[in-house]
Amino acid sequence: MKILITHQIPKAPFLNMPADWVITFPEEGKSCFTNEELIGLIPEYDVLVSFFSVPVPNEVIDAGQRLKLISNFGAGFNNIDVAYARSKKITVTNTPEAVSNPTAEHAMGLMLAVCRRIGEMNIKIRLQKEALWKTNLLGHTLEGKTLGIIGMGHVGQELARKAAAFGMKTIYCNRHTEVPGYARVSMEELLATSDVISVHVPLTTENTKLIGMKEFRQMKASAFFINTSRGAVVDEDALATALETGEIAGAGLDVFEKEPSVNERLYKLSNVVLVPHIGTATYETREATSKEALSNIIDFFARRPKNVVN
Repeated sequence: MKILITHQIPKAPFLNMPADWVITFPEEGKSCFTNEELIGLIPEYDVLVSFFSVPVPNEVIDAGQRLKLISNFGAGFNNIDVAYARSKKITVTNTPEAVSNPTAEHAMGLMLAVCRRIGEMNIKIRLQKEALWKTNLLGHTLEGKTLGIIGMGHVGQELARKAAAFGMKTIYCNRHTEVPGYARVSMEELLATSDVISVHVPLTTENTKLIGMKEFRQMKASAFFINTSRGAVVDEDALATALETGEIAGAGLDVFEKEPSVNERLYKLSNVVLVPHIGTATYETREATSKEALSNIIDFFARRPKNVVN
């Protein structure tokens, strides 16, 4: 068994593997292999461990003469042409369990930050150099509010559990699975009735710009919008317009349509909290994701594949 790992990820889970396993990381001091290096190395390997949203070019897949599995380190898989991999008889897996709780935790944090104006007040107090409360600094509480979750998968369900602790009611729309304990509604009803809307869908062709001007106009003017899924799920220009014109009250964004670039219009708005795609950026999550990526490899070769996305 030969495993090629594209980036520096926690090594501990990959220690003490069978003696006939060859596991290759980028050399110390180097964060990742270049695509040219991957193309040169991959012909000798059975498994490629890819990294979050960093693209795996089809040229790398083509060069994988022995490649049977791409185990993506992360829940997303839009960095891999999964249909093309399948056409080459290569299975692709992801790591939804390891990243679900931290992403939901982060979405909850963004919700609090924008509804209670924490990000805005942090900037104000630093610029004004005083901690003087004023009557125009009111925010909104979460208790009693309706949370609408678009995409009730692993992350969505974790977020719903956390929101319940804040006294929120959760409704959701989902294309496939029914989730007991929560009301499943149409997209139109969710947009029209939710006080906070949080998106948790994968980036697919079908979901690209899922939320645009039409959807923002269906939301309450008092609604807050949270995105910790993928930036391209949202039309960022439409979001900027909705925030500028008061179509919605505010937004918390961890992801952006053209990362690492951010729409310039968003920088000028005080009713949006911007963070640089850090939903899973904790020490504990990196370790857990590494373990799950390895588990996917072990399970695949034990003929009990899990987390297959193609």
